[in-house]
Amino acid sequence: RNSPAEQAGLRVGDRLVAINQVRIARAEDQPQEWSRHQPGDRVQVTVERPGQAAPLVLTGVFRAVNSGTPIAEYFAQFRNFFPVPFLAVGLAVLFLRLEDRNGWLLALLCASFIATSGFPNDYATVTPLLRPFVKLYQVLFIGMLGALFYWFFALFPVRSLLDRRFPWLKWLSIALGITFILPGVRVGGLRSPPPLPRLLGNDLAMRIPLFYLFGFVLLGLVSLAANFFQSPDPQARRKIRVIFWGTLIGVGPALVQHGARTFAGFQPPSWLDTTCVVLLVLFPLSFAYAVVKHRVLEIPALLQRSARYVLVQRGFTVLLSLASIAVALVCATSLARYLRPLVDIAQPSGIASGAVLGTALLWGGSQVHKRVSRRIDHAFFRAAYDARVILEDLAEQMRTLTSRGDLARVLEEHLAQALEPSSLVVYLREPGDLLVAASAGAPREIRSISANLPILTALARHGRPWEFPAEGEDRGAWAPLQPDILVPLSGRDGRLVGLLVLGARLSEEPYSGEDQRLLASAASQAGTTLENIALAEEIAQRLENERRAAREMEIAKEVQARLLPEAPPSLRTLDLAARCIEARWVGGDYYDFLELDPDRVGLVLADVSGKGVHAALLMANLQAQLRSLSAVAPLDPVRVLQQVNRTLSKSTAHQHYATLFFGVYEESTRRLAYVNCGHTPPVWLRRDGTAERLGATATVVGLFENWECSVAEIELLPGDLLAIFSDGVTEATPDEEAEYGDARLIEELRANLDRPAEEIVTAVLSAVQRFGAGVQSDDLTLMIARARA
Repeated sequence: RNSPAEQAGLRVGDRLVAINQVRIARAEDQPQEWSRHQPGDRVQVTVERPGQAAPLVLTGVFRAVNSGTPIAEYFAQFRNFFPVPFLAVGLAVLFLRLEDRNGWLLALLCASFIATSGFPNDYATVTPLLRPFVKLYQVLFIGMLGALFYWFFALFPVRSLLDRRFPWLKWLSIALGITFILPGVRVGGLRSPPPLPRLLGNDLAMRIPLFYLFGFVLLGLVSLAANFFQSPDPQARRKIRVIFWGTLIGVGPALVQHGARTFAGFQPPSWLDTTCVVLLVLFPLSFAYAVVKHRVLEIPALLQRSARYVLVQRGFTVLLSLASIAVALVCATSLARYLRPLVDIAQPSGIASGAVLGTALLWGGSQVHKRVSRRIDHAFFRAAYDARVILEDLAEQMRTLTSRGDLARVLEEHLAQALEPSSLVVYLREPGDLLVAASAGAPREIRSISANLPILTALARHGRPWEFPAEGEDRGAWAPLQPDILVPLSGRDGRLVGLLVLGARLSEEPYSGEDQRLLASAASQAGTTLENIALAEEIAQRLENERRAAREMEIAKEVQARLLPEAPPSLRTLDLAARCIEARWVGGDYYDFLELDPDRVGLVLADVSGKGVHAALLMANLQAQLRSLSAVAPLDPVRVLQQVNRTLSKSTAHQHYATLFFGVYEESTRRLAYVNCGHTPPVWLRRDGTAERLGATATVVGLFENWECSVAEIELLPGDLLAIFSDGVTEATPDEEAEYGDARLIEELRANLDRPAEEIVTAVLSAVQRFGAGVQSDDLTLMIARARA
């Protein structure tokens, strides 16, 4: 009653059917038509009045909203500024915590609260060109308010009990939000999907999105309260103490008031509405106090750093963004005017061309910003710039370090100069899961590393600094170090190789995100350097061990060479020569000439099982026994060999044995009595060219404790030749198929039958080596006894 609508001719019961001759078919068509006009525009309203057949056409004038009394107008103007704290805190937290998921969630949540403020006169004050974007912003963020509110408190600072039991609720909130956003994009408000208004009626369908919003905001408050009262983590409760009370006092009254207005039709007075708005500001301020960097941060420090960061370090980017938007708007309006005859494509063409030019400007400006950012940092953030330069120099120096001590010293010097911590300790990992301090005046060892290993392993795996809690149970064994931040040094495989423990900064400012990124970069380089140093130390140790082993093998080779006879005995009827070519530094083949008495000489050639040092030691043992026993019983080879077998079988493992040819040559009779203990049969080549093999007369020595042998005998006539050799001679091969073999050996002996024994040895071994193509897998040992006339 007595309203401007009544003064224009409208009555209670009239039904609007058209506005400016545009048919109104649905409830949401009316605000859409209002949004096309400004205060002062004339409007024709077509109504159907009960009792009259013909519709009435009334003319009115759009007016600005009149809040009533001056106090009410003042309250209304004050309420229009309530988004400012949300905007300031949301941007500040986002810029300071760009790498933090919670920072992004809080920024989006603040954007949703800003969207609830609405726009005067249903978007009528918004430029028509921007009106679609404003509508999209409002419907998108209002639609996501409940989901974002629940998501944030379901995950911050730890997962709530509600989220652990019903993790699918987060995704349900997103799905429902999208369900109500899509139908309302055109009108700038939440709407139920099209089937619901027909099934449930318009009134109930309009209330369903509101039930969704209020329901998930209440679930978010429940999650926050559960973390505050029931979380087993005292640190989590400490972090959200301020947030809990700020949210409860700030959001609670506004939630109750809007619920009463929406579902009970309550119309609050202006002072109550304004009071709820004032209290709502406590919500972002509580985050400004408690959320930034997960610690209590003084509000003046937050505002100072945020303003400096936004106005200077991000100012260039903000200006570029504004310039790009301006170019897009100018192009859209200018080109649209020239393309007005082509009405359907005018505005889209202008917007498209403006967007292209604006994007090009933004991209080009960002390239310029990369070049001038260092100068901006140097001018406005001198301390941060100096710290960055110092840490970059640290990374450069670490590439040339060669010792762990030098690395710890350089880390200390540069980090102390760059960040000015109250304390700094560098720990390097030692064998035995022990972190050892490389810094003077620090606790020598953290012996409780096993208790802290899960924390340290997680640090190394994520490769980023960990802000140490200011109080609580987590300090534990670290308390003597008074840490403020822990920085893991991890290797390429993620294994912890060291730790940096930094105390609070002398300036009492917290470590910024930039500080942490620089620390993480320096720690990554230090971890790689530590691995390189360890690898270099390992290589150096290995080379030293190899050098020592090579020297020891040279000595062993010299000793073994001395064990072999320097020259054969000089006999009237027999020309003797022998040589051994080891496959390795030392070998297991052995030959010897034993001068038993003036008329007799012993001929020995043995092949010890295995290769390398062990075979060489067994060969030396065998030689010592043969020489000592032959001196005691020079004319009894059976007795000598039985004693040798007995000693070897007791003093060596069962898998170690020796094949042996032992012969006693009597010069006066030219007869050779011999025992072949499983050795490769020697070749007896007679003057007429016929060849005979001297087969085994006993099994190998050293393998069986009960051992017997028999003695055989031959006569070496003038021109006869006896070749005693190890199996390496006949089994020499360039591949796995062909061996040098007995036939080639006999042919080579026949070809050299008339030459001296020394030349025959040289010729045969050279032929074997040529056949093997330089590949020698076994020792080559050959003894030639050629009978003289």
